[in-house]
Parts: sequence; structure tokens; C-alpha cells
Amino acid sequence: MKTMKRIFVLALLVVGMGKAMAGNYIPTAENLESRKQFSDCRFGIFLHWGIYSMFAQGEWYLQSGPKQYEYAKAADAFYPHRFNALSWVRAIKDAGAKYICITSRHHDGFSMWGTKQSPYNIVDATPFGRDVLKELAEACQQEGIRLHFYYSHLDWGRDDYPMGRTGHEVGKDSTKADFQHYFKFMNAQLTELLTNYGPIGGIWFDGVWDHDNDATPFDWQLEEQYALIHKLQPACLVGNNHHKAVVSGEDFQMFERDLPGDNTAGWNKSEISALPLETCETMNGIWGYKITDQNYKSTQDIIRMLVNASGRDANLLMNLGPQPNGELPALGLQRLHEVGQWMKKYGDTIYGTRGGDLKPQEWGVTTRKGNQLYVHVLNQPGTTLSFPLKCKVKAAKLFIDGTSVPFKQKNGTLTLTLPEKVEEVDYVIALTTKE
Repeated sequence: MKTMKRIFVLALLVVGMGKAMAGNYIPTAENLESRKQFSDCRFGIFLHWGIYSMFAQGEWYLQSGPKQYEYAKAADAFYPHRFNALSWVRAIKDAGAKYICITSRHHDGFSMWGTKQSPYNIVDATPFGRDVLKELAEACQQEGIRLHFYYSHLDWGRDDYPMGRTGHEVGKDSTKADFQHYFKFMNAQLTELLTNYGPIGGIWFDGVWDHDNDATPFDWQLEEQYALIHKLQPACLVGNNHHKAVVSGEDFQMFERDLPGDNTAGWNKSEISALPLETCETMNGIWGYKITDQNYKSTQDIIRMLVNASGRDANLLMNLGPQPNGELPALGLQRLHEVGQWMKKYGDTIYGTRGGDLKPQEWGVTTRKGNQLYVHVLNQPGTTLSFPLKCKVKAAKLFIDGTSVPFKQKNGTLTLTLPEKVEEVDYVIALTTKE
């Protein structure tokens, strides 16, 4: 009965979503519940993996490297013999992440599963011959981790994909462009992914921006494609990294390399929707494996990024590029373990929370769960912290050990007393508020 009541409340919220719900799309009760579960996760791991890992120059090597007309031959030597799906999933679970998003097919067009739509896939074109997505899906189901699939809308290898603003020097024959043929190919692949791999939490699209400069607006037929996904798995969430306002049929909004509301990367100019939010970022400097890129973010930086995302009511999808031998980079695994140790202590202030009562401040953010308002002090402002707060505070305690924190509340302003020097990465004060 409680579940039905929660779904009914979620359905009512849909009415006020404005542009986020424009068009004819009406999410199902399963979809609305999946959105809530997705937002409860707060932390996920992005995995960019394909034959481009063999060149160790990142996922755009076919486009950014030398003219790689024989790039596809790399598949014949792709043998990730150290790949172990269960080890991956357990390391990610130990980090406190609740879901995985992996590249099923990136811009180079190579499919990381045994697709029947093209022989250019890891089962048929490599000596490895194993369906890594199948193995990963089974491991995720065993460990209780949500699985999302990244899927590229553009393809630098297929001639039927109409040439966009990338892929001009990779050997494609632009005279053979046939979008309807390519559209059917994509939908057939998506049908495989949503039919043969168990419950899929979301499809993470990318590449629509490839036709942003067309003289005539390009019709990707997104609503039809989104409808297919929702028909196959109603609870599967659809998101698109098009750097624009969300459109009908999308279930969450992502922000690349920026927190919602920020635009340091120059791509996130659209308004923030009422849909679940996610920000994706690289653990080092690039998405795919690059052997010379050892500039990994510190554990402290990753934790603070996660906290800042949660305070903005968003998930953090942190990327790691697996090596060509099938292993996750050692330094990345170390970061995951260290973040996991922090999450074991402070996860309750992140999981299942929503953005708090206060907009992000220079000193930090707030998150809320029920009558608990968590104050995350990331940059100590001094020995006192004051901010406006409408709700009445009944108690203030240090989250980690329950020590009482002195406070005063007067004329709509709360003042907390802080120690002389905060040593924690995130000094968390739990406020019990009157509901």
C-alpha cells in the first residue's frame, strides 16, 4: 500500500515538470519508481572501454590521431585476457557506487557485445570472443548494482551514418549516407541490449551534437527511439548528452564535466529541469584509457565533487577507462577504495538524500533525508557558520560521533559553532528539524 501511495505521489509530480515533460510522453509507474531509485543512488561509475584502449590514446583516437583508415584491424588483436566482470563490479561496489554505466558502442562504431546487426563486435571480430556486456550484466545482477548502457548516436565507421561535423578523415564514403537504414540499425541494437541482458537501468545517449551545425535541423527521430526503449523496458531511464534542454521521452538530465548550474566546460547552457540530475566527470583527464595520463584527481577532490553534486540534487558519475588487458587502472582502483572507505562512514548523508534547504554556498552544501538536514562544511568559514533557515532546528550533532554542536536560531537565521580548525574532508553536522 505504501509503494502504491509513493508511486501516486510521484505521478502527481509529473504534471508540473514543464518542458521536461513536453510532448506526448507519459512515464509509467515503473519508470517513476526507477527515477527515484536512480536519484537515491547518488554515485555511479562510468566505464569507457573499447578497441581504442589498445592505442592508449583515449576514446577519440580514430578522430584525433593520425588518419586511421585501418583502425578496425585493431579488433583482430583485442584480447582483454584479464577481464573479470565480477572483480570489476565488486571493486565498484566497494567504492560505494550504486550503478555502472559502460560504453556499449562508442563513436568508433565497435560494439562491446555479440550484436547480430554487425560483425564489428567483440565476439565476432576479436580473438577474445566473449560478450563482456553479458558477463557484466550477470555480475551486476548478482551484486545488486544497477547497469546502464552508453550508446553513441554517431558512427565514424558506418557509411550509412550521415556525415556530421566529425569523422571527415576516417575513410567514410559520405555518398552512401542513409539515415533511415542507420536508424533501423540502431533500434535493432537497442532492442538486443534491452531484451537479452536483463533489467537495464538506463540508456545514456551521446553524439546528437554532431549535427548541431547543419544548415537544416537534423531529425534524429528521438521520440520514436525513446518510445521503443520504454516499450521494451518501461523502467529503463533515457538520458541524452546533447547539451540542450531535455525533450519529450527523456527521464534524466546529464551535465558533462560540470555540476548542474555551472558551465566551466562551455557545454551546459540549458536550464536545469525537474528530472533526476547527473553530472559526469573523469577521474583523470580523459574518458578512455590513455597511458600517459596519470593526472588522477585526489580522493579528497572526488569526495568533495560527490558531496557538491548531492547538494545540488544530482548524482555523480565518475569515469574510469579500463586498460586493453581488461584490468581497471591500479591508481583508479586505489581512488575507488579510498572513496569507499569514506562512504562507509558518511554514506547515510549522501544515499537517498535530496538537495538540502539551502542553495550551495562557498563553505559547502546541504542534503536532506526526512527530518535530517545534513550540513556539509567543505571550506571552513571560521569558528561560526550562519545561514538562513526557515525550518525549526531541534538538535545539532556532529554526524560521525553524535557530539552535540552548539547552535542558535533567531529571526530565521541558524548559527553553528565550529572548532578552531576542521580537519575533515567534509565536516558533517546533522540537524534534526521539526517537520
